[in-house]
Amino acid sequence: MAFGFGKKNKNSSDEAAESGLAAVDPDGTGSAADGAGQEMLNLPPDPSDTVYDRAMHGPLDLSEVENTDGYVDLGALLVTPREGLSLRLEVEESTSRVIAVTLDLNGSSLQLQAFAASRSEELWRDIREQIGLSVGAQGGEIEILDGIFGKEVLAKVPVQTSEGSNGFRVARFLGIDGPRWFLRGVLGGNAAVDSEAAQELEDLFRGVVVVRGETPLPPRDLLLLRLPKDAASSPDGAMPTDPAAPAQGGEPLQRGPEITAIG
Repeated sequence: MAFGFGKKNKNSSDEAAESGLAAVDPDGTGSAADGAGQEMLNLPPDPSDTVYDRAMHGPLDLSEVENTDGYVDLGALLVTPREGLSLRLEVEESTSRVIAVTLDLNGSSLQLQAFAASRSEELWRDIREQIGLSVGAQGGEIEILDGIFGKEVLAKVPVQTSEGSNGFRVARFLGIDGPRWFLRGVLGGNAAVDSEAAQELEDLFRGVVVVRGETPLPPRDLLLLRLPKDAASSPDGAMPTDPAAPAQGGEPLQRGPEITAIG
């Protein structure tokens, strides 16, 4: 399993990410959501949330896991290794803290961010609305779906391809409210629009374990991520699929996309 990380300057998209409200950022420059987005976007109706049994199907809280052996330890998140899986961490340049992890597998991606939440308030419904505002401010549109994890958001933002033609950047947003935490996943590439291509990354999302910790944090504060110890000690930034195996050659360190690829 290859591993890499990249640094980025703090900007409006980073601030949105930290509050749990980040949406599609096609050019990496960031775009703050404001009231104008509501006028540009006809938000679809959002009926009662589809019931999804998180405690049975995952993602899980650390207290719900008997043994953490075999997981890749990213601090607030534990993920299961898989052959061909590449991990990329987004590091904020001004503070050197990790603000997101992206899992790349078979040409698709899953970006993960975990946030603090209160014991009584769920965040996903409000965050869906903020995603809609941000996407609308960029001239895009969203669709609320009844997906495998309950309510999901499919976002499309217009972009110009490298060949100069017009296209769309597509992202599928997943959200799970857990005990005192909220986990956001963003599927990109083929996984955003193809259910078969999404299956392995959906399995990885279900298998995530969130380590909330006991430190008091305001709701929507990012939970602290960190570089895995094995990857930090590897001079080429590579991390093997088998955690017990010696590190082998992998991809060079690189900055990953903020959210997704052109679909």
